[in-house]
Amino acid sequence: MALQGPLAIDTEAMGLNNKRDRLCVVQLSDGRGDAHLVHFPLARYDAPNLKRLLARPDEKILHFARFDVAIIQEYLGVLLTPVYCTRTASRLIRTYTDKHGLKDLCKELLGVEISKQQQSSDWGAETLSREQIDYAAADVLYLHMLRTKLEDRLAREGRSNLARMAMDCIPARALLDLAGWADVDLFAHN
Repeated sequence: MALQGPLAIDTEAMGLNNKRDRLCVVQLSDGRGDAHLVHFPLARYDAPNLKRLLARPDEKILHFARFDVAIIQEYLGVLLTPVYCTRTASRLIRTYTDKHGLKDLCKELLGVEISKQQQSSDWGAETLSREQIDYAAADVLYLHMLRTKLEDRLAREGRSNLARMAMDCIPARALLDLAGWADVDLFAHN
């Protein structure tokens, strides 16, 4: 793959429990309009080229990075850093709403409607359907543009540094999830 610069990354799994529900697809885009999918129909994760790409020092742009960072660490053994999470940025800047899903961000910030119909489908199937492939591609194709829009708003409101510090914590939060502290707020008083 000749992917350059910051990578948009997403994953598809058999469910949302990254210890139980195995990794099935990794999607990548470098923001030039193409998406690349790596499909794991079986639980075999010998993917040296993908691992090398994910381990590069370039920024990784994700939506809800906490999940993707954890599942990539669990199944591919690569800790993604540095990360930019569009969901985290959205929560810091779009305080006027509780809708921070990728579909909502694409609609509001880019005027793009994306379908989430394939979100709950069999990603471990031997062959992915055209609908699954299109869905998976859409999950990375807009992340670079969303990052730009969100960064502009964060700068406008003086929250860029706060956002960067929050995102720097995501890899550690993902490792805590994998170690069994998914539902524990280590910073809470009680």
